[in-house]
Order: sequence, then C-alpha cells, then structure tokens
Amino acid sequence: MAKNENKTQQQDEVDKMNNVLSVTEQWIEDNQKWIMSVIAVIIVLVAGYLALRHFYIEPRGEQARAEMFKGEIFLERDSFNLALNGDGGDYAGFKAIADKYSSTDAGNLAKAYAGICCYNLGNNEEALEYFKDYSGSDDIFATNIIGMIGNCQANLGNYDEAIKSFRKAARKADNALTSPIFLKKAAVVAEKKGDYAQAIDFYEEIKNDYSDSYIGRDIDKYIERARLMAGK
Repeated sequence: MAKNENKTQQQDEVDKMNNVLSVTEQWIEDNQKWIMSVIAVIIVLVAGYLALRHFYIEPRGEQARAEMFKGEIFLERDSFNLALNGDGGDYAGFKAIADKYSSTDAGNLAKAYAGICCYNLGNNEEALEYFKDYSGSDDIFATNIIGMIGNCQANLGNYDEAIKSFRKAARKADNALTSPIFLKKAAVVAEKKGDYAQAIDFYEEIKNDYSDSYIGRDIDKYIERARLMAGK
C-alpha cells in the first residue's frame, strides 16, 4: 500500500513538472519574437563594446602611452613646465594628453602626472583638480596621489580636508614606510590649526603602530612638544 502511495506521489510530481515545462514552452513560443529581439540587442551591444575597445580605446591608449614617454623623462628631470605643457615640438604635454585621451588608462595616468607638475609649479588649485579627476586603486601610486591631495589642501589652508586625505592615505598604505609619513603630515596640519589633542593622537598612533619606522624612532619628542603646546 505504501509503495502505491509513493508511486502516486512521484507521478504527481512528474505531472506538476510537465505542466510547468508546458507553460514555459508555451510562453517561449508566444514571446519568441520578443525574446529573439532582446538576444539580438544584447549581441549587438556586446559586439559594439568589444569593437569599440579593440579598434578605438586600446589603440588610443597605446598612442597616449607613446606620447607620454617623453613627458615622463621631463618629469624625472624635474622639468615640470615642459612635462606639463609640452616642448613646442613633438611632445604636447601631460595637460593635452590628459584631455585628448581622457577615456584611456594612459590618459587617466596623465591626469596624475599633470597634477604632480602643477603642484611642483605652485599651482595647488589646478593640481587638486587633476588629482581628484584621477582614478586609481593600486597600493602605491594611487595612495601617494591621495597624499598629494592632502598636500594641496594644506597649502590652500583647507586643514580639515588635508587631515582627512592624510589619514585616508595612511590607512590605505598600511605599511611602516609611508603610513608614518602621512600620519605625521596629518599631525603637523592639526598643530597648524591649533588642535594639539588631535596631533597627539596621530603621533601616538605612529608610536603604537610604527615604532620601528624611521619616523617612529624619535616620535616621543613630537608628542612631548605637542603636549607642551596643549598645556598638558
């Protein structure tokens, strides 16, 4: 008796599945033209993107990298004006490359380079625009650009924003080489705005987390100085 009940339940399940499949097949049949249209649109979009990337974006990226080569040499030589604005000959400058090839990875990098040039030429506001327009996620270069944003903000007197950038760079770097540098910059800016308690917090973070670093070895004198200034 139990076997018959099991067979009946199994048959019911099969019947239900067949009904579902029948409904699905009928829906597909009724909407076949619409489904094929959607598939065709997806294929066209994917093919269009691949073609755009292969025949336009990637070649432009390679061209941008080729144009940037001379600028990188100028940058290494601290010839910031030539690197930024070009040499009047076959090199247009990072500013022009960043604008012309903005949709490419090389153009994105040119924005960062342009910002570095502007910063070293004393143009903090323009440098800040380029740095903020740059997008990167690597642990070294992109982190240093965040620190450069902090430098610009500090030079412009935007101390709270500068501290945020230095703190962000320190957290993102998360290493004993550069994190103490960013934390110390944050502390110095905090002292400039008269917030010695905040400066002490940054100095103590260096002492607690990066005591073996170059900056951490003599951080006690900065803590003591900040405490004296704070009247503690």
